[in-house]
Amino acid sequence: MKCPFCSHQETQVVETRVSEDGAFVRRRRQCGACEKRFTTYERPEVNFPVVVKKDGRRTDYARAKLLGSLRIALRKRPVSTAQIDAAIERIEETLLNLGQREIASHRIGEWVMQELKKLDTIAYIRFASVYRSFQDIDEFKTLVDEVRR
Repeated sequence: MKCPFCSHQETQVVETRVSEDGAFVRRRRQCGACEKRFTTYERPEVNFPVVVKKDGRRTDYARAKLLGSLRIALRKRPVSTAQIDAAIERIEETLLNLGQREIASHRIGEWVMQELKKLDTIAYIRFASVYRSFQDIDEFKTLVDEVRR
């Protein structure tokens, strides 16, 4: 690891700690030349599949977009951020376990609906009404009836 202060190539690890959730490793390092200390963080590099939109455009997977969609659907609903994070983790785990290079956006949307259905039925109905682009009240009523069963 190159020293950020003097660019010397030799640094020594002084202390190593794993984060509470195990998502990254924090290392305190000391330069062999200038003896200054600095911190590095190691995270696994994960390659999510490219998302293929309905119109054929391809975009990189964005966790922030998924989080934004869930937050909108769950606005003013009794669901904690920990529950939202867990839902996103499950969706991302599914994405990674598929092992595909590309995924259709509608599949991700369906997984979001499954997670919302488990978390909060009102949020599920909100999301579904926008996601499925209901054209009339009968489609909306059919969804509500499905949730009631």
